[in-house]
Amino acid sequence: MLLERPQFMFSGLEDPSRWILPAALDEMAQTRPQDTWISSAEDDDKVSFGAMADEVRRMAGHFAGLGVERGDRVAVWMFNGSDFVRVWLALGRLGAVAVLLNTELRGAFLTHQLNNSGAKLAVIDGGLLPAMNDCLPGLTHLSRLIVAGAHADETKPGLPLVDWRTWRQAPPWEGPMPRAHETACIMYTSGTSGPSKGVLMPHAHCALYGVGAIECLQLQAGDKYYIPLPLFHANGLLMQLSATLLAGIPAVLRRRFSASAWLEDVRSSGATVTNHLGSTAAFVIAQPPSANDRDHRLRAVLVAPNLAVHEEAFRQRFGVRDVVSGFGMTEVNIPIWGRLGAPAPNAAGWVHEKHFDVVIADPQTDSPVPHGELGEILVRPKVPFGFMAGYHEMPDKTVEAWRNLWFHTGDAGTMAVDGLVTFVDRIKDCIRRRGENISATEVEQVVGSVPGVAEVAAYAVPSDLPGGEDEVMLALVLTAGYESTLEAIAAQADALLPRFAKPRFLRQMDELPKTATGKVQRAALKKQGTRAALDRTTGLPSRG
Repeated sequence: MLLERPQFMFSGLEDPSRWILPAALDEMAQTRPQDTWISSAEDDDKVSFGAMADEVRRMAGHFAGLGVERGDRVAVWMFNGSDFVRVWLALGRLGAVAVLLNTELRGAFLTHQLNNSGAKLAVIDGGLLPAMNDCLPGLTHLSRLIVAGAHADETKPGLPLVDWRTWRQAPPWEGPMPRAHETACIMYTSGTSGPSKGVLMPHAHCALYGVGAIECLQLQAGDKYYIPLPLFHANGLLMQLSATLLAGIPAVLRRRFSASAWLEDVRSSGATVTNHLGSTAAFVIAQPPSANDRDHRLRAVLVAPNLAVHEEAFRQRFGVRDVVSGFGMTEVNIPIWGRLGAPAPNAAGWVHEKHFDVVIADPQTDSPVPHGELGEILVRPKVPFGFMAGYHEMPDKTVEAWRNLWFHTGDAGTMAVDGLVTFVDRIKDCIRRRGENISATEVEQVVGSVPGVAEVAAYAVPSDLPGGEDEVMLALVLTAGYESTLEAIAAQADALLPRFAKPRFLRQMDELPKTATGKVQRAALKKQGTRAALDRTTGLPSRG
């Protein structure tokens, strides 16, 4: 942890009442106005701390001129870039609430989030205008659009349009700063078993992600963060971008993640740190090896989850000194971080005790379980407003998430004697069979390695044996053109799985049901039961 704040960083790092990102920008603009903060991995767009602060005040004045007031919700549906940063911080500077929307949303998913948020104004990327127009008949609140960037003349907006370019002529906003406890933004969860929930995120909560990243990665004056993950999610916007703002270091943005461009971006930008999701790490590692794999300045990569094979690849193939992980949620920040110099493949890390309490508890009784035993990860903050303020317009879901003064993450994990926490799976995605707890994720990783398997989802279905608890079922998408049978794939999986984890039911599908964020909807698969699946105990299709 930081014992003393380096001179180049935001002076309020140790004071939660000052955890307000627009305030940090103003301080950086005063102390180092000419230093570049935001640059693009794809073009020559560069913005200094001083220029960004001036532009944010002007953008905030533009929003104020449109009638946006403190507490008003404004939808932001944009790709990564300096314009996203201007809009996000301008709304924060004004005290308005940015409703951050996934650029992959379409149809009912987009309609739900816009309606639930109550946003009357949206700022969207020009390329997304056709998808927005498709949703207009079902929208109940949205009444105006600001379309950023170029958009096709033939694609006319279906709502009154505010000219994007006029923000540069607006008078700068000089009103009071928001306070740390006020809501900065709303981010939506994936909603795997129901409508997605809007997480109300106070300014302090948003800044704390960056505080944790600074301490975990020991960010230094010479660091540069490469950010290809989307800014509409907490990882890209808060774990990474807010860390660069609070630390006073440059951020390099890519409009959208590209596995093939990753290494060249890292090399050409001179980046020293970056983050990965498990999926993006896999995509990068799947790129053909080259003689230039170690030709870069990366000193640390944060991967969540950090599979052992991924860590080995980043260390051995790419020569990255430190590979760390973490655990968190949009609701609870990042209460668990890895440590530099302490490799822990497959594990999340250690509790960030300065700002959080974490226990592993029995999900039925909330009583702590012994070290090493599987339980639910429970979290609570030690600092004011370092957590979400609730779910927007869903008070029942807010109450449901809290019990016995702990936030129940719904995630299963273990804690070792030394405090190392390992995330295992979602509680509802754990399979209980023959007295053993089985991680659906682990089963999927194993079966996914079988030749001919393009995608797989593992989940529990009821056993027909008294006291048999669950049976393991697999939904499979097979590789196009690969000739194999479910029986042959099951036999290969058997050789790789523990006996208690071997699947009884297998079902071939053209595609797996997924959320707008690409997560497999196991709940939807469970509802379909075992009908049309191969039952390996009979060798016949199941009628379940």
